[in-house]
Amino acid sequence: MKILLIDNEVNVRQGLKELIQLVSADMPLFEEANGVSDGLQKIKSFSPDMVFLDIEMDDGTGFDLLSRLDNPAFQLVFTTAHDQYAIRAFRFSAIDYLLKPVDPAELGKSLEKATNNIRHSDLDKRLAVLMQQLSHKTGHDRRIVLKDIDTTYFIRIADILFCQADGTYTKFYIVNNNPILVSKNLKEYETMLEPLGFLRTHHSYLANPDKIRMFDKTDGGSLVLEGDHRIPVSQRKRDFVLGMLEKKA
Repeated sequence: MKILLIDNEVNVRQGLKELIQLVSADMPLFEEANGVSDGLQKIKSFSPDMVFLDIEMDDGTGFDLLSRLDNPAFQLVFTTAHDQYAIRAFRFSAIDYLLKPVDPAELGKSLEKATNNIRHSDLDKRLAVLMQQLSHKTGHDRRIVLKDIDTTYFIRIADILFCQADGTYTKFYIVNNNPILVSKNLKEYETMLEPLGFLRTHHSYLANPDKIRMFDKTDGGSLVLEGDHRIPVSQRKRDFVLGMLEKKA
């Protein structure tokens, strides 16, 4: 595997290189770059399989670099010391990231994922989702990236009906689509989607309020969504859910 390290701090690049050599099962070939301009040149000349990219550099940001690439084909891992909004955007786009100082165990997971996905790059589509998140736009076509065991899906958030906890997994119910089972728990998606208005109606359910058609008071209370889907509302959440629905009315 050919790995390109892009960071404006030489000691960070050296430390990351040593960690990769420590945790990697292979013997990667390395190249380094100290910023946006140098990074673009090295991507062209080195053709890396994997790029570790810093966010803040002397001559611009990692996002500036990516905006100047056409159809990138490498596996990408951002490295960052801060910027919680960017981290939230990474989660929506399913682009990998590591927090500085880099944890060796997390680095090993990133290398394993990159190795498994090396021939299946859809980075351009993921970057589109990432840039949409970073632009603070709230358009109707805003998307989230979901992955099951076989496939990567680029789903409009407006088309999500509800999410259901399934053990440590989450099942997404989508308009005019089959459910998608994702290997992340519901709490993680609650953190991502609640700022967009999604309602936690029950310990196992997270609903898109735009898809709610009515509240049924029988049998303790449930919500009826588009497509006649019914999801429960817990007694503890009942007043909160009704209050939020009244605000939208």
